[in-house]
Parts: sequence; structure tokens; C-alpha cells
Amino acid sequence: MAKITAGVATSHVPLIGVGIDQGKCDEPYFKPIFAGYDWTKEWIAKPENKPDVVILVYNDHASAFGQEIIPTFAIGCAEEFTSADEGWGPRPVPKIKNHSDLAWHIAENLILDEFDMTIINEMDVDHGLTVPLSAIFGQPDSWPALIVPIMINVVTYPIASGDRCFRLGQSIKRAVERFPSDLNVQIWGTGGMSHQLQGPRAGLINQKWDQTFLDDLTADPERLRQIPHIEYLREAGSEGIELVMWLVMLGALTNPKELHRHYHVPASNTALGHIVLENGK
Repeated sequence: MAKITAGVATSHVPLIGVGIDQGKCDEPYFKPIFAGYDWTKEWIAKPENKPDVVILVYNDHASAFGQEIIPTFAIGCAEEFTSADEGWGPRPVPKIKNHSDLAWHIAENLILDEFDMTIINEMDVDHGLTVPLSAIFGQPDSWPALIVPIMINVVTYPIASGDRCFRLGQSIKRAVERFPSDLNVQIWGTGGMSHQLQGPRAGLINQKWDQTFLDDLTADPERLRQIPHIEYLREAGSEGIELVMWLVMLGALTNPKELHRHYHVPASNTALGHIVLENGK
């Protein structure tokens, strides 16, 4: 039986990818950003923690989807995916190798569980997916785990509620536990934390609100799943709504225990958050 053993969440700030791709990790601006991932790199390299599969929850930034097609929830089921060209060429990262059998199994189970998933067999994946992989796995010749991509719309309203995303995570957990192969599975939530990229409040960062969010991933998950969209917008900025993707991860865990936390301001003009949660029983 497959089992979700841990949840990992991290911002997917494009600047992280820039720092890695251009060899800037040891420069004064970048060093404290990347230092927060050192613990996770050591932890995930241990045989008992190394995942066979990562279910990676992310959002597309108009790379694979535009105004013509906007799925609320989508799952990639093809054998592999390529890094997208976001205007300056594709990132120099390995292809994303999927666990296609698990992806189709999850898709079937989610749909039967009344989540209307869009099944994607052809798409390029952008920094929302590749930056978290680089932050935690570095620059390997091939990614050390298979990746099941799950895309959440957080760009164009209407956006699914935090509670709906949490329940999606619960459904993913049930699906994984029904998969017959013995697999160590992790689920990663990406995006956030507080940031706003446009308008009079561009550059908004709310450290107190972010830290409370990080606390309540273990202290009060029920509060997090009930946060209304207007609070994300008011307190965490227009792009802070990306944190609902962390709630997909959270919903797939049982009584999670915090193992590691990293919070840094600023990374570009955003608050960068990262946390590792051990799945309980």
C-alpha cells in the first residue's frame, strides 16, 4: 500500500530559480534564502525520508493555460513534462517524470469522490513546479523522485475555497492509500506567502499573519480551512491566495508534526515561507 509520509510546503518565487540557475546561491542576498533549505536537503536525502513519488500541488502562471481554458483543479497524467519557456527560455532543469499509473489512479478516485478534475496529457510546467524541486533537490541530472503534478487555479477568480482545497487533499490521501504498490509518497504545497505584485499595495508583506499561518498548520488546521478569500486579499495581498495550495497538502496529512520551518523576508518582493511536516497517525 502506498502511504503519504510527509508534507512539504514552500514558496515558488522565480528568484529562487534565478539564483540556482545563475550560480548565485552564495552571494550575500541569496545566501540566507537558500540556507533555510539546507536542513530539508539533508533530511530528504536520508533513505527513510527519500520519496518514491512527490505529489506536487502548484499553480500555472499562464504558461500552459490562458483565458481560453481555466481548470479549477487539474492533474497531469502523461509520462513526462517539460519546463516551460516563460519569456527567457526554459529553465535548465531535468524533465519531469511522472508516476503515470498513480496519477491515473488518483484522477479516477478524485472524480469518483466528486472532484471534477481536468486530466492533462500535454502541458509544459513553469516555475510554480520547477522552483520547489530545485530548492529542495538542487541541480541533479534527473529528479530523484517521480512527480505527479496537480494544478490549482489561483490566478483567475472564482478560486476554490480553502476548505474545498483541504477536502481535495483528504481525497488525495484516500486515493494514495488505495494504490496497491508500496510507495513512499510526499505531498508538496507551493506558492505564497504574503505578497502583492501590482497596484497601490505592490510589495505588501505581512510577517505576523504569515507566521500565524505557519503556526496553525499544526496548531489549528480548522481555522486555516475556514479563512475566507477576502482575508487572504486583505492580509496577505492579492497573490497571498496561493496559500490555499498549502491546504491541499495539509488535508492529505493526519495530525502533522512540524519538523522544520524557514521564513525569510524579502525574496524578491515577497515573503518566503517553507515548512516540513511529518505525517502522523
